[in-house]
Amino acid sequence: MSRTQIRIVERVLTRLKLKQLRLLVAVGEQHSILHAAQALNMSQPAATKLIKDLELDFDVQLFDRTNRGMVPTVFGQALIRHGKLILAQISHAAQELDDLNEGNGGRVVVGTLLAASADFLPRVLHRLVVEKPGLVVKLVEGTNEVLMPALRSGDVDLVVGRLPMHRHRAEIEQERLFDEEVICVARADHPLTGIEAPDLADLMRFPWILPPAETTLRRQLDQVFVDLGGGAPAYAVESVSYLANRGLLVGSDMLAVMPAHVPRHDIGTGALARVNWQVPIPIGPVGVSMRRSASLSPSVAGFLAALRREAAEIPA
Repeated sequence: MSRTQIRIVERVLTRLKLKQLRLLVAVGEQHSILHAAQALNMSQPAATKLIKDLELDFDVQLFDRTNRGMVPTVFGQALIRHGKLILAQISHAAQELDDLNEGNGGRVVVGTLLAASADFLPRVLHRLVVEKPGLVVKLVEGTNEVLMPALRSGDVDLVVGRLPMHRHRAEIEQERLFDEEVICVARADHPLTGIEAPDLADLMRFPWILPPAETTLRRQLDQVFVDLGGGAPAYAVESVSYLANRGLLVGSDMLAVMPAHVPRHDIGTGALARVNWQVPIPIGPVGVSMRRSASLSPSVAGFLAALRREAAEIPA
């Protein structure tokens, strides 16, 4: 660390106020010192001084004053990102202390992707009900495009699901839990379930449920359609929710592609069936993502251990 860095760190550690971080984040979100000040119940001159003091302490310009309002510079964006993480960690600490005080045994916020939400995570949660009955678990469903920024900012502790390929790696550590085949599914009495080897023309006769465009699985599926000489399905619904997808499949002729264990229960009960199309998408890893620099709380560490134990029991 250079002398300049040491001097800035010492100055910030002795002068930085949480009120400044809250104001910084608010200005970054609202692009206005006035509106940020009003939201935090302070005067505009006081808010302007706090931002100016931050710029002096870090020796950088944090915002550009433009006709679009206060726009964060690259320095401002970096400090806002770290400020959000600091504030989130303080919020999590307060929540954990409150949970422990109330005898709840801690709290974990888990982001869940489709590949984990329908089957794997429920089994983990059933395990935790027995092993850690006081643990509070909050599930947040979404895509990697939504969950990974939330993980980096500290709003989410872990993300469980199909691991993104070559993305979101800089600040995030990924751990493979198990590998998963991708299959095509439909309702049990769908016209295609009686065909031994449907081709692309057969598949394209029906509407589809597709993963959202920003997901790895969707990009792989789009490439499959191109490689097979076709285009996108004529009609499709984009959805990451298995609950919605299940309802659409059971009540219509729609088709969907998803990791094999997701519809396993519904295939077992006869609500859904596997279409005899060998989806040409490589077996992919399902795993857990976490912040590289974060030290895990006992609650998060306990949840991670339960993930690993449940994954170890999945047949190879």
